[in-house]
Amino acid sequence: MPQTIPLRTSHIQANPPLKQLWFTRCPVPTATGLAYRLGWFQEEFAPDGITVATIQDAPKELRRHHYDHELTSLIREGGSLLALPARAQGAKTRLIGLTWIDEWQAILVRPDSGISSPRDLKGLRVALPAYVENEIPAHVRGSSIARGMSLQGIKGALAHDGLTLDDVHFVEVGSGQGAREGAGLGSLWAGLDNLARGEVDAVYVKGASAVEAAQRVGAIVGIDLDAFTDRRYRVNNGTPRPITVHEDLLYDHFDIVVRFLAQTLRAAEWAKTNLAAIHDILQGETGSGEAGVATAYRNDFHLSLHPSLSDELIELFHIQKKFTLLHGILDRDFDLESWIDHRPLEAARKLLEQREQQVQPQQRAA
Repeated sequence: MPQTIPLRTSHIQANPPLKQLWFTRCPVPTATGLAYRLGWFQEEFAPDGITVATIQDAPKELRRHHYDHELTSLIREGGSLLALPARAQGAKTRLIGLTWIDEWQAILVRPDSGISSPRDLKGLRVALPAYVENEIPAHVRGSSIARGMSLQGIKGALAHDGLTLDDVHFVEVGSGQGAREGAGLGSLWAGLDNLARGEVDAVYVKGASAVEAAQRVGAIVGIDLDAFTDRRYRVNNGTPRPITVHEDLLYDHFDIVVRFLAQTLRAAEWAKTNLAAIHDILQGETGSGEAGVATAYRNDFHLSLHPSLSDELIELFHIQKKFTLLHGILDRDFDLESWIDHRPLEAARKLLEQREQQVQPQQRAA
């Protein structure tokens, strides 16, 4: 059974008041990011004198906590390739939610390759981004996101057709680190230049920025991973995407975490009927144009941005955690079930329901 953290009910007055709440805002359509852009976090916490800001906008000495999660006032909805290693390295975090956002996972090829299914990759050369350089050694593996995503993306595609990683030849390419100015997140996929030069036959990519990067080199989609109906083959860094918090934040300010999650649930509901507005927001979030956003985010993604801890998502997250352990991304194993705390999300749902019930009589009276 998952372990829970007791609240400091007898000493809650002794806890210093929270003045700053940080959160991770990744360049993808998360309900967390939407709630922030809509001003709902600011509206929620301003009466308490709490400032809400993204860790990406924090001073440099704090930004590193996006990777190691040692900042107690951080709520992180971000890729698992950072959240899982941080926990394995001893970070005092708890998993309080999972989201699933399909964002154009694809394997790109040259137009004349003839590659149209995973089985066509057998015996071919696949790009594997190198590890990035990081001044903090413990951050190297987790922050080598392009490498981890590529390896898992290729593994999932091959498994779909009964193949394994042994059926392809990996060619290590650049990490994308230090790419030319203006390349944005598209620089993650440094292997596209190798593809254009004929040095590899296939490159895994993800997200809106990759759409424009692919167009730059004339690559086409050989395998659309989003078309796989079984989500097990689409498990990766952001599928599922974990929401984690520091244990101290849950211990000392449980109500703050609940109210934060309630606003994400509210934003997920808003998203269901505001697709055009979401596309506008995403262009700013991803640094991509309208066409890139429309290509990357399809298939009614806006209908299911809600954080959840469903049995299905937890099972899929087990697949990702096993992958990170087997392929050397984790320092050591840890028990996933005991990492989960269901209470904040359950309380957030109840809080949102209570608020909606209070608003309905006022709307009828008006």
